Amino acid sequence: MPQFNAPLTDMRFLLHEVFSAPAIWARLPALAQQIDAATADAILEEAAKVTGGLIAPLNRSGDEEGAQWREGKVQTPAGFKEAYATYAEGGWVGLSGNPAFGGMGMPKMLAVCFEEMLYGANCSFALYSALSSGACLAIDAHASEELKNQYLPPMYEGRWAGSMCLTEAHAGTDLGLIRTTAQVQADGSYRISGSKIFITGGEQDLTENIVHLVLAKVPGAPSGAKGISLFLVPKRLVNDDGSLGDHNAVSCGSIEHKMGIKASATCVMNFDGAGGWLIGEENKGLAAMFTMMNYERLSIGIQGLGCAEASYQNARAYALDRLQSRAPSGPVAADKAADPIIVHPDVRRMLLSMKAMTEGGRAFACYVGQQLDLAKFAEETEEQQRAAALVALLTPVAKAFFTDSGLESCVTGQQVFGGHGYIREWGQEQLVRDVRIAQIYEGTNGIQALDLLGRKVVGNGGVSLRLFTDEIAQFTQQKDGPYRIELAAAAERLNNLSHWLLDKASFDDNLVGSACVEYLQVFGYVAYAYMWSRMTQAAQSNPDCSAAFYQAKLATAEFFFTRLLPRIDSLEQCIRAGSGALFRMPAEQF
Repeated sequence: MPQFNAPLTDMRFLLHEVFSAPAIWARLPALAQQIDAATADAILEEAAKVTGGLIAPLNRSGDEEGAQWREGKVQTPAGFKEAYATYAEGGWVGLSGNPAFGGMGMPKMLAVCFEEMLYGANCSFALYSALSSGACLAIDAHASEELKNQYLPPMYEGRWAGSMCLTEAHAGTDLGLIRTTAQVQADGSYRISGSKIFITGGEQDLTENIVHLVLAKVPGAPSGAKGISLFLVPKRLVNDDGSLGDHNAVSCGSIEHKMGIKASATCVMNFDGAGGWLIGEENKGLAAMFTMMNYERLSIGIQGLGCAEASYQNARAYALDRLQSRAPSGPVAADKAADPIIVHPDVRRMLLSMKAMTEGGRAFACYVGQQLDLAKFAEETEEQQRAAALVALLTPVAKAFFTDSGLESCVTGQQVFGGHGYIREWGQEQLVRDVRIAQIYEGTNGIQALDLLGRKVVGNGGVSLRLFTDEIAQFTQQKDGPYRIELAAAAERLNNLSHWLLDKASFDDNLVGSACVEYLQVFGYVAYAYMWSRMTQAAQSNPDCSAAFYQAKLATAEFFFTRLLPRIDSLEQCIRAGSGALFRMPAEQF
């Protein structure tokens, strides 16, 4: 059975040597009181024990058993409930939660490392707490003080969980079409009626209560997305003293039978006049829900990253052990019947592709986490606003590029195993099934690409893009450092391509939609090039740069810049071809 070991050495390298995270935390008063270098290392060490020793062993058995639905109740696989209790007792649900309500107040930069461990260990288990963390974020940002005081402490403790109820059978991406209604009551509460589908953790047996965040429309609301409101709807009503009261009029109609993440309950939820409370203002619920959705989009991106790391670990171990044929240059293991397959060029290509993309993604996740911390905790308004603009720009890139490359890495890992990758016992086929959903939910990757190019680049005239590319330009203008020329050329290509799209989009209504997926890929490779250049600089600057870890960094960087970054050449050609070829054929000829 495959094992998962958190990549602690790489995570510490990123936090301490690449991004100087402790120094940044020290200058942010809200974080300086919570975290320092030693505390961060201790948290990562403990997180590695929890994910590798407690949660990862349930991954295969959870997939085999799956979540079970019987008469409106969901039973999670054997071991999940006990593991979740231990997990919650350790405070992991509230790791980055508001300390005013019982959260640990840790920086997002540290939390993304933990989330990667969690997804790498067990995707299905990770999703239960990921939805809770996102729900807490939305409640903390938008709910009344009364609701925050009542709901956040037990949610951070892990006694209560959260869910996000958006999708309806006829309304997925276009949420303006939802039909769920909310009728205001004399006491200021609402009665919520409607049905939602694809609700992760909508029902489960891990916690004593579930707090649903539900999108609905009040009578007379404007049509479309402008008429959406957000409501807090608990599974069980809460008494004034915080104790649990009667069951609310909320029920689970069924769970989905899925390709992967089988131990995660994906529910149909029915609200039959259920008691609910408004979060924020009427008709402004989508903006409030996007606080949670943007968190979840980064989190789901990290699902792709965690699965890619697990795939790489499995494939690397197999390639070092599996004997097949001889190296092209002659026997390497002369005392054995054949050489380990890691000697073969194509196996090395596959492993290095996985390693380069996963480690580049890990660095980018830390970078985005750092911007989230600055947007929330920086004292200077200008620094806050700059970081917030970068987060808005980079979130769709992180969600889509992490998950696209995550699937690629899981399939590549399966290929390293050959026929053994296609059977269950090695765990690779489960990784492929589990990671596949990450490209679909929390906004499909096509929607993320459209958001990036249509809203974040063309929609604001490239202002946010310049924040990122100017930062890269400033970095490349330093006197010395590895891959500065290659990075500068790639960033300039992204700038030129963006300006071309800004110009041509005004003459072609279909151009943004036709070019956005390839554009996001170009953006992702350029962002990874920036991360790899920073990592190589840190590796070369370390007094112990001759150590194996740093030498591996430098070798992987060379592979990225020579074998992966050139992919942007063909992507740019596709973009500049325009939209004509997509619309030449009439619909009836398809």
